Amino acid sequence: MITEIFPFRFELNTVAIAGASVWSLALYFAFSSLREKIIEQLNRWFNFAERSLYTSQTEFEKTREARESQNAFYASLFSILPFLLIGALSNWLIEISLGRSWGISLGIMACIISGIYELGRQNASFPD
Repeated sequence: MITEIFPFRFELNTVAIAGASVWSLALYFAFSSLREKIIEQLNRWFNFAERSLYTSQTEFEKTREARESQNAFYASLFSILPFLLIGALSNWLIEISLGRSWGISLGIMACIISGIYELGRQNASFPD
């Protein structure tokens, strides 16, 4: 196990990790417009930051398409982090208020409901 490589001992609360993950997935589905804004802003910031590394315009234009694709991938990966933090906070608040057994079960229900909402929202934007 990964905890055996460290010279000190620490415990991983797997219930809290699972609860935070389920809640973050539910929030990721439920707030799709916020998710898209975060991805767009991160992608814009990554492209701006990478542009400042090049001194030559020709060198910048040579690999522009590949770098923009890579930045879009990184932006979509990093867009998960705010939802993980808010999901962990949501799970922690539910465990404090309702007890440990409710965190994951309410997270699963929220994930199902937000998944159905997301499917309906996507279906409504593409009429037959």
